Amino acid sequence: MRRRELIARINQPLRGCYKIAMLSLKGGVGKTTTTTTLGSTFSSLRGDRVIAVDANPDRGTLALKIPRETTATVRHLLRDAPRITKYSDVRAYTSQSPARLEVLASEQDPAVSEAFSEDDYRRTVALLEHFYNIVLTDCGTGLMHSAMKGVLDEADLLVLVSSGSVDGAQTSAATLDWLEAHGYRDLVAKSVCVINSVRPKSGKVDLDKLSAHFQQRCRAVVRLPFDEHLEEGAEIALDQLAPETRLALLELAAVVADDFPHA
Repeated sequence: MRRRELIARINQPLRGCYKIAMLSLKGGVGKTTTTTTLGSTFSSLRGDRVIAVDANPDRGTLALKIPRETTATVRHLLRDAPRITKYSDVRAYTSQSPARLEVLASEQDPAVSEAFSEDDYRRTVALLEHFYNIVLTDCGTGLMHSAMKGVLDEADLLVLVSSGSVDGAQTSAATLDWLEAHGYRDLVAKSVCVINSVRPKSGKVDLDKLSAHFQQRCRAVVRLPFDEHLEEGAEIALDQLAPETRLALLELAAVVADDFPHA
């Protein structure tokens, strides 16, 4: 019954295009993995189109999480944007997982030093929102990198990913402080915090206390358990996840969907 209730919430009607910014200032907390699993949960259960965009300026790894169907990147999409008029045109630039999640890769060539700018990001989203209902953006680990202002300004929801460690939690709290101080108080107030167990044991950290701290600052807190399949760091298949991980992802997707604008 719990599972059915969560799936019903995930399948709520959605008007227009809903944009989710996946954020973490600390590497190694599973932000890209959470982007993939949350996006895959939506795309496997909903009938509409879901895409994840890699906006990491430092050779992001989002494209490695699903089978690669194209070598095209966001740069190629922007270059050819004037010629893109229908969904099948966009589809040539994305890779799709078995769960139907599409991924738009970032530039992978370290020799290409051209930054992914705020304007680039806004143009990308303006194009994608014509063809997709949910757009997840996997951000870089810096609040000051060029695309971040565009990401935050365009976002309907912020998902802050933190590890269950003390330094991870401190970094996440400092991120919220920075956002509130720079005009994003409303985005923080309705944000969702994910406490991600990237190791089998959380050590001496009291996760209940950690959850209570973020509960006071965010709209909701969801805890994702450690999962051996996700630890591999390779392509992600939903059917390889442990049942408790699948349930936690349903919880996360349902909490996110509760904020959808309804028709």
